[in-house]
Amino acid sequence: MEGISSMSLPDLDESVLPMFKVERVQLQFSISSDFVAAQVANNVLILALSTGRILRIDLDSPGDIDDIDLPKRPQEIGLIRHMFLDPSASHLIITTTLGENYYLHTQSRQPKALSRLKGVRIESIAWNPSLPTASTREILIGASDGNVYEVYIEPSNEFYRREEKYLKAVYKIPDAAITGLWIDLIPNRPDGRTVLISTSTRLFYFAGRVGRPGPEGSGSIFSKLFETETPTIHEVPPDSRPVPSTLTVSPNPPEGVSAHGHEGERSYAWLSAQGVLYGQLRTNSAFPSYGQLQTNAASPSQGASIFNNSKMLRRDKIPASQSVSGRKRPTLDLIAGILLTQWHLLSFVEGRIVATQRLDEKIVYDQVVLESGEKMLCLLSDQEKNTFWLFTTQEIYEIVVNDEDRDVWKVMLAAQRFDQASHYARSPAQKDAVATASGDYLIKKKQYLEAASVYGKSSRSFEQVALTFIDHGEQDALRKYLLTKISTYKKAYIMQRIMVASWLVEIFMSKLNSLDDTITTKAQLTEGSNTAETKDELGTIQKEFQDFVSKYKTDLDRKTTYDIISSHGREQELLAYATAIDDSNYVLSYWIQRERWQESLDVFKKQNDPEIFYRYSSVLMTHVATEVVDILMRHPDLNPRKLIPALLNYNQDSSIPLAKNQAARYLNYCINQLQSTDPAIHNTLISIYASHSSPSEAALMSYLSAQSLNAKPLYDTDFAFRLCIQHSRVQSAVHIYSSMGEYSSAVDLALKHNQIDLASSVADRPTDTDPAQRKRLWLAVAKKVISQQDRGSIKTALDFMKRCDLLRIEDLIPFFPDFVVIDDFKEEICSALESYSRSIAALDVEMDASAATAESIKKDIKQLNNRYAIVEPGERCRICQLPLLSRQFFIFPSCQHGFHSDCLGRKVLEGSGLTVKGRIRELQATIARGGRREREARELDALVAQQCILCGDYAIRQIDEPFVSETDDHDEWAI
Repeated sequence: MEGISSMSLPDLDESVLPMFKVERVQLQFSISSDFVAAQVANNVLILALSTGRILRIDLDSPGDIDDIDLPKRPQEIGLIRHMFLDPSASHLIITTTLGENYYLHTQSRQPKALSRLKGVRIESIAWNPSLPTASTREILIGASDGNVYEVYIEPSNEFYRREEKYLKAVYKIPDAAITGLWIDLIPNRPDGRTVLISTSTRLFYFAGRVGRPGPEGSGSIFSKLFETETPTIHEVPPDSRPVPSTLTVSPNPPEGVSAHGHEGERSYAWLSAQGVLYGQLRTNSAFPSYGQLQTNAASPSQGASIFNNSKMLRRDKIPASQSVSGRKRPTLDLIAGILLTQWHLLSFVEGRIVATQRLDEKIVYDQVVLESGEKMLCLLSDQEKNTFWLFTTQEIYEIVVNDEDRDVWKVMLAAQRFDQASHYARSPAQKDAVATASGDYLIKKKQYLEAASVYGKSSRSFEQVALTFIDHGEQDALRKYLLTKISTYKKAYIMQRIMVASWLVEIFMSKLNSLDDTITTKAQLTEGSNTAETKDELGTIQKEFQDFVSKYKTDLDRKTTYDIISSHGREQELLAYATAIDDSNYVLSYWIQRERWQESLDVFKKQNDPEIFYRYSSVLMTHVATEVVDILMRHPDLNPRKLIPALLNYNQDSSIPLAKNQAARYLNYCINQLQSTDPAIHNTLISIYASHSSPSEAALMSYLSAQSLNAKPLYDTDFAFRLCIQHSRVQSAVHIYSSMGEYSSAVDLALKHNQIDLASSVADRPTDTDPAQRKRLWLAVAKKVISQQDRGSIKTALDFMKRCDLLRIEDLIPFFPDFVVIDDFKEEICSALESYSRSIAALDVEMDASAATAESIKKDIKQLNNRYAIVEPGERCRICQLPLLSRQFFIFPSCQHGFHSDCLGRKVLEGSGLTVKGRIRELQATIARGGRREREARELDALVAQQCILCGDYAIRQIDEPFVSETDDHDEWAI
C-alpha cells in the first residue's frame, strides 16, 4: 500500500454536529460606544470601549459585570490601544495610544499606572508559565521599538509604592517591533526555559537556564538566558506592504483528553508575509540535556529541529473569496489573524473564518462571517477553556468547536501512522478500517507477525487471512493471528471458540515437535540460528502453550484436546493441559507412574474431591504414608470406611513398628478426634493391632480398655475375639470375654494358656453381689494352681488361698491328691475348726436374743387386748371442736386424743401420699355402695387410725404450715 487518501475512506463518523460553527454573541445589555480592544481568559471576557471604560464580564455569571474606568480621561492618556490578560485572568495590562500603561488585578476595580513602563508601547507579553495569581512574577514584555523587558508586577495598596518591583531591558532586536512572546518550562528542569520572540520577518528561539531567583522581585532571571544563549532564527523576506504579524500557541488540552505522540503537545503558529509557519514546540530533540543546561552550551540544533519540522501554510493555499457574480477576486488579501485549536489552524482572511487541518493542510471549514466593509478588531482564544472569539468594533462572535479530532484517525491512516490512527479511531467500524488497512500494509511489507496481530482485531475474512498465512508458510504468524482472533470472540460464539482453540493446539504441537526435531538433529532452523537459540525458542513456545491452555481451557473440548496432544506424543503438554483443566486423575497417574512421589503429593494435597483420595491413597500409602495421612487428616469430611483397603494394603508390611504405623495413626484419629462409631473402623484397628508381629499387646489392650468405658463396645466382639485367638492375643481375648460378662470363659481361657495371674485378676471382677460366682472362679484358679504344684508342695496352695477371703481350707482339700499327708496343713485345719466353733457360739447367742424378743412381743400383744380410754361427756373432736360422742369417732389410748372418724379421715387424706390417698378413696367408694364390707371397713380404719395426727408423722410434716390459715380471721391475732 503506497498511500491512503483520507478522502477515499468511508465516512464512518457518527457525529452530526458541524465541527466548526460561528455564532454571534448577544450581550444582555446595550453598549453605546465601539469596542477598541478585548481579551478573553479563563471564562472572563474584558471589553475596552472608546470612552475609556472597561467592562469585565464573568461568562459563568454573565449578569455580574464590573464597570471600570481608567484614572484619567481618554483626552489625557489616549484611547485604549491593547489589553493583555494572563491565562488565569488574574492580571490585566492596559496600554494606550499615548504610551500610558496600567495594571489591573482581578480583585480590584482601580487600574494602577505602571510608571516605569511609561512611554513604552507594548506590543506583546509573555506571562509566567506557572500562572501565579497574587503577582505576575517574572514576565517578558515586547515593545514596538524592538526591546524586550523583564518586569515583576505585584499589586499594592500603598500610595507611594510602585506596582513594578523592577523593570529591566533583557534583549533588543533593532528596527523591529516585538509582535509575539512566549515562555515555556523545560520538563524536569526547574531552571530551564524556552522563549519564542517574533517580529514581522523573524522568529527567535531560545533555550537554556535562567538565573537563580532571589527574594521576590529582587532582580532579573532572564538576563542570564539572553546573555549566554544563541538563538535559533527563522527569517522570511520582508514585504513591501504592511504585513500583519502575530505569534500564537495552542490552548491547553481539554480535561480528560490525553495526548498520544506529539499531536497533543503544545503547538505554535507565526503569521508573516509568506503565510503561517506552524509546528510543535516540544519535541524530544528540542529539549536541552542536563549537561547542556549546566554548561550553558548553545543548542542551535534544538530550535533548528523545531523549525525544520514546522510547516508553512502559504496564502495561496487558501481559496480566494468570490464576488456576488461568482468570480474569484483577482488579488489575494493577506491573512489578518490566526488562532490555533488542538488540531486546526483558524485563519481570518477576507471576512472569512477558514479552518485548516494542521496534519494534512486540508481546509475543513470556510465560512463568511463579516460583510464587505466590516473589519476585524481581534481574534482571541481562551487558553484554559478552549474557546475561540472574533471581535469587531460592534459585534462579538464565538467560534464553536465541536469534536474536532473526529477525523484525525483518517489523516493518520492516510499517513500510514496506524498506531495513532487506532488511538483516535472511536467506533468499532473506524477501528476495523484502521486494522484492515494496517494489516494489508504489513502483509505487503512481509511483516507477517505484525500483520497477524492487526488482522486479528479486524473484520477481514477469517478464511482469507488464514489462507494468506498458510500460502506463505507462516505458521508462527497463523498462530499469533488465531490467538488474537479467539480473544475477540464473545463467549456466546461457542463453536467458533472451540474450533479455533483446537486448531491452535494442533499448531502448537506441530511447532514443538519441529523444534524438538531440530534440537535432536542439531540442525539450524534458519541462517544464523543455533541449537541454543532453538532451545530458548522451545521454552518460549512451551510457556506460551501453557498460558494458552490456562486462559482458554473452557474453550477446549477435553477428549479432542487429549487426542490431538497424544497423537503428537507430547507428554509434557498433556500434563500441562491436565493441570490447567484440573484433571487430577491424569496428573496423579502421570506422576505415580514415574514414581515421582513429591510431585504426586503436591497434586494430592490440593484435591477436594473425595473420590481422588479413595482412588490413589492405596498406592501413595505404600511409599509416602506419613505425608498421605497428614493430608487425609486435614479432610475430616472423608469417609474413612472407603480408605480401609488402602490402610490394610499398607499394613501388609508387618515390620513397621506400631508406634510408626500410619494406618493405626489415621484410624486412631478417626476414633478419637472424629468420634467415629463405624464398627468397620474399629474392627480394622483391632485387626492391625492383633495381626502385628510385635508380641506386645499394650496398644490393643489400651484400645480395648478405652472401649470398655462405653455402654456398648463399638467393635464386633465376635470378630475381635476370633482375631485375638488366631494371633494368640490371650490377654486381649480374656479382656473381651470379661467385657461381655463371661467371667467363667475368661478364667478358663486364661488357665488354658497357663496365665494364672490373668485368671486371678478376672476372678476378682465379679462384685460382692455375686460372691458365689466369685468363689467358683477362684476355686477354678485354685484347682489349676494346685494341679501345677509338685507332690507334697502344700505351701503354695495355702499362700494362694490367702488371696481370696472366700476360700477355706476345706474348699481346697478335694483338689489335693489322695496321697497328701494331712499333717502338712494340720494347723490350718485346726484354725478353721476353731473359727467354726466361734461362729456356732455367736449363732447361739443370737438365737437366745431372738427368743427373748419373741416372748416380749407376745406379752405386748396380750396387753393390747386390755387397753381402754375414758371419754368424758363434754369431750370434743380435736379437729371440728364438736361433741365427740355426736357420731362415730376414734380415740387413741396412748395420748387420749379423740377425733370424729370422718374428720380424721379427711385430715389423713390431705396429708397422705398418692398411693395411700388413692387406696382410701377406693375403700370409701366400695363401702358407700353398701352390702357387707367388713374387710374393707377394717382396712380403711387401719389406714385412717394408723397413728394420731397430733402426735405422729402427720404432725411433724405440718411443722412448716402457718398458724393462721387463709380462712382464719387475722384480726383475732392482732396484738
